[in-house]
This record gives sequence, C-alpha cells and structure tokens, in this order.
Amino acid sequence: MNLLLNLILLSLLVFSSNCGSKNKNENKEVSIPKSGDINFEIFVNNLEVPWSIVFTSGERVLVNERPGRLRQIINGKLENNPVKVFNDVKSGSEEGLMGLTLHPKYSENKYIYISYAYEKNDDIWVKVVRFRDNGYSLDDEKVIFDDIPAARFHAGCRIKFGPDSKLYITTGDAGDREYAQDLNKIHGKILRLNDDGTIPADNPFSNSPVWSYGHRNPQGIDWFPGTDNLWSTEHGPSGFDGPGGGDEVNVIVKGGNYGWPVVSHNESREGMISPVLVFTPAEAPASGMFYSSGKIDKFKNCFLFGCLRGNGIISVKVDPNDKTKVLSYEKIAQDFGRIREITEGPDGAIYFSTSNRDGRGKVRDGDDKIYRIVSQ
Repeated sequence: MNLLLNLILLSLLVFSSNCGSKNKNENKEVSIPKSGDINFEIFVNNLEVPWSIVFTSGERVLVNERPGRLRQIINGKLENNPVKVFNDVKSGSEEGLMGLTLHPKYSENKYIYISYAYEKNDDIWVKVVRFRDNGYSLDDEKVIFDDIPAARFHAGCRIKFGPDSKLYITTGDAGDREYAQDLNKIHGKILRLNDDGTIPADNPFSNSPVWSYGHRNPQGIDWFPGTDNLWSTEHGPSGFDGPGGGDEVNVIVKGGNYGWPVVSHNESREGMISPVLVFTPAEAPASGMFYSSGKIDKFKNCFLFGCLRGNGIISVKVDPNDKTKVLSYEKIAQDFGRIREITEGPDGAIYFSTSNRDGRGKVRDGDDKIYRIVSQ
C-alpha cells in the first residue's frame, strides 16, 4: 500500500512539473532522442510560430513570433512581456512578422532590422523596418524598404546582412508568378540594399534593388564562411502552380536568373541557372545557415536548413575545393514536427525552432519550441 501511494505521489509530481504556466521555460526534457554523436535539448517552450532567431549576446536572444510579437530570451528564460507588439501585422496564413537580423555594427549602434506583412488598400505588403534596440523596448523607427508585394502565400521574407555589409531581402512571387521574370517588379527576387535602404551602385541592374530573379519563394540565405558565395533555399510548386515538389537549394550569383516559372524541378533552359539540389517530394525548406564553428565537427562548414513539410533538418556538405558544389547531404529527422528557423549560437550550439502552431502542424505539449543541438 505504501509503495502504491508513493507511485501515485511521484506521478502527480511529474505531471505538475510538466504542466506549469505558459511562461515557464526552465524545464528541460530528458527523453529527447539522440542522433549519432549529437544531442538535442529544449532551449525554451511556449512560443507561437517563431520565425526568426538572433543572438544579441551570449546571454540574450531575440525571436520573432509570426502573429506580431518580438520576444526575448535572457539566460535561457523566455521573458513574459514582448519587447514590442506589432499591432499592424497581417498574419492570416504564411505571412506575418518574419525576418529579423542585426546590423553588422550592432554592438555600436544597436540597430535591428525586421520584416513584416501589413495590409494597405485591401492588399498585403511587406516592409523592412530598422529600430534601435534598448533591451526592453525599441525606438528610432525607420522604414528601410516598403511596398514588397505579398499575399497569404509566397510572402518571403528572409533578411540578412552579407559579408559585404549589404542587406539582402528575399521576396516571394506573391501568387503572381509571371512577375518573377520581370526585372521591373520585385516579386520573386533576392534584393540587395545599403543599410539605409538605398540602392548600391554595384548592383547588377541600374538603379534596381534586384540581385537575382526567377525565384518562387526563397526563405533561407547564407554565405559560405569566409567567402562571398551566397546559398539559398526555395520552395517549389505546390500543385496549383506546377507539379508538386521541386524544392531547391541554389547558389546565388549576381544578376542570375533562377528560372521560375519558366522552369522548375530538374528542368533547365539556356540562360537560367539550375539548382544544386532538388527535393521531390517537397521538404518545404524554411531557412538556411552555414555552420562555422568547430564545436560540432560533423557540421563544420555545412549548409543546414529546417524543413516544414519534411519535419527535419537537412545538412548539406559542400566541396571545400569548389564552394559552389555539393558533395553529399543527410536528413536529421526527429519527432519535433515542422522546423523553420535554424541558426548558430555564440556557444557553438545549433538552435532551431518548430512551427507546429502555424495551422499546418501537429501541436505537441509546450509548442512551439526552440531546441539546441550540442555534441555528446
């Protein structure tokens, strides 16, 4: 009888520890599966569709939640109050509060850049806005770039500074796929701007922000460490606008035409650049980053991205002698659900977010979460 009573009390204690208030993030799961020589840990719980993650220091993380909240995590704890709530965010399907990046001189000027969708004249648009980060609030708001066509689908919009200190912005075709080939439109493009929103003089097309074109919906960009070799991930057609699948990994070159909607999947045409990887069935790649730290040796200089539909992380090994070619790739699949953002922390761990509360996933207890990958 005493043994039975002790078991009941122990069960109640475990249930209580896992069912605390929404803002308690200090609990760590201990039954997360391992994968070879890496471990997975929960960093924080109870986010809602975390789209972008940046580290402002080793102790502080900023996270965009797609419905319109900029959250911060300090010393591994999610703060209750958002740094900012964007009341004008439009978030009905794939669009919302999306890209987030730091100015290359953030330590000096505290500038952060945010992209988000909003409604104007019964249409959906995306703008990129710069703020000064004061820790628990933002000020000095300045619109850097506006009137990016968006929609409930194919809205982009990843933003990131390159090694040239220019701001790169990915845009979706916003459902008007023919405009991806039109250099007078900014649908389906990767854009390149100065940090103040002006157009660099060395862009490939005169007085145009366009860096590359012929994209459907790129959502991940990063550069091979120590080089200016830009890689991207891109969603392929969904059936209504072409055969399903055809998700891409591309190496982006200045002024390059990546074919959409003229070609997709493994099709090719003269003057159009083919992807280095194509995934059919669809994986729905939603991010992209090169891992530069040596803390997890197997990922050194690999290109990693989260998969929404594919429910995993794909790691691409790049040829060190030709940093535009793929040697191999592997999928790291665990039962975490839909995965969106992935980034490297100052500690050398890899951080990634789930997107199970986006209306398309299976919601698990404590979702959405940010996990970290560490070596064993």
